[in-house]
Parts: sequence; C-alpha cells; structure tokens
Amino acid sequence: MAKDREPPALKPATEADFRKAIDKAAEDGVARQDMVLHLTLRDEAHLKMNRSLPVEDISFAGGEMRFLGVKVVKGGVAVSKLELPGDA
Repeated sequence: MAKDREPPALKPATEADFRKAIDKAAEDGVARQDMVLHLTLRDEAHLKMNRSLPVEDISFAGGEMRFLGVKVVKGGVAVSKLELPGDA
C-alpha cells in the first residue's frame, strides 16, 4: 500500500510580495487604512524578524501591527493575502 505523502510546504511570502500588493492596491485608488494584510503565523513572524526592513515600514502602536500603514492580522489563513474592501 502506498504511503500517504504530506503536501509540500508553502514558501513563505516575502516583504517584497506584500509591498508589491499594497503599492498596486494604492495605485488602484484603495486607501491604505481600508486594506488589511492577513498573514499566516509564519509570514507574520518572518516580517517581524526581518532586520533588513526600514524602521519606518513597520510599526506597533495601540496593540496593532502595521506594515506600510496597512493593518496586519495574523493567523487564521493558510496563505497570506492582502484583503481589500469588498473582498468576501
């Protein structure tokens, strides 16, 4: 009987992926305060530990993490994504 294989691990998204998605949405007229960057726990940890990020790109205030002015929500997703107004 064939042994069940585990699915391949997904490559974590990078800061550049998030930056590109946010910049594209902003160019399309979406306000950054209306966006939510919903990250996997792994991607959120990678973003927080990334020492190459400029200090002004990431902030922690009022119990909230923001990346490029976009609110970050961690966990509850299998793949990190930028959520825009009207996304279901």
